[in-house]
Amino acid sequence: MSAPSLQIPTSTDAGESGAGETVDAALDAALEIFLSERTRLFRIAHRVTGDQMSAEDVVQEAWLRWQRTDRRVIKNPAAFLTTTTTHLAINVIQSARHRHETFAEPPLAELADPEQDPTAHAEQTCAVEETLLVLMSRLSPAELAAYLLRKGFEYPYVAIATLLRTTSANARQLVRRAQQRVDGDRVRTVDADAHRQLVAAFLTAARTGDRQTLEGILGHDARPTTRTHQRPPVRPGHPPARPRLA
Repeated sequence: MSAPSLQIPTSTDAGESGAGETVDAALDAALEIFLSERTRLFRIAHRVTGDQMSAEDVVQEAWLRWQRTDRRVIKNPAAFLTTTTTHLAINVIQSARHRHETFAEPPLAELADPEQDPTAHAEQTCAVEETLLVLMSRLSPAELAAYLLRKGFEYPYVAIATLLRTTSANARQLVRRAQQRVDGDRVRTVDADAHRQLVAAFLTAARTGDRQTLEGILGHDARPTTRTHQRPPVRPGHPPARPRLA
């Protein structure tokens, strides 16, 4: 599987040679940076969308975004391109024509890898945000807790059962049922604050090994509680607003 070719604009006005040369030099530099990242960006897009043509469209759009960006203020081009590509791919799978298709979920164990490289961190964060949003929209709190702990951190069923105050057999059934519902089309609204908190706890557990907060969130949410108020929900097609990266 190869990365797609890019549509490269060319300068056509020979009368503005000085300005044209400056623009061409800047474009050449931008193209060189993008080409060095293109294969990796295509893999990211393909992993999220699960479709080669959609991934190609995402990479092309990322290239157009990269051209329009004020690249002088970008300190880490690789991280910027990673974030841009991931967000574009997320938009694709949340579009109407993808809404009822199978979710191309990255392996949770892969998302839990303790990456140290800044570019890998940006990619990991975006992937975790999207994956958890979809899982939260399709699984019950108990299914989500059992699934994340088992698939993401390889918890034994007895430990999951202890956390959820259930039996090992029921914990196993929760994981099995969660796996079936991940590919379904039933969705519920997702609390924006709850999503942000779970993403932060998951990343902390993955990067530092401290799983106390993650266990606390999953265990608390999996047990019936009386809600005194409700926070603004976010639907899977409309994820929580993320800050723009300059």
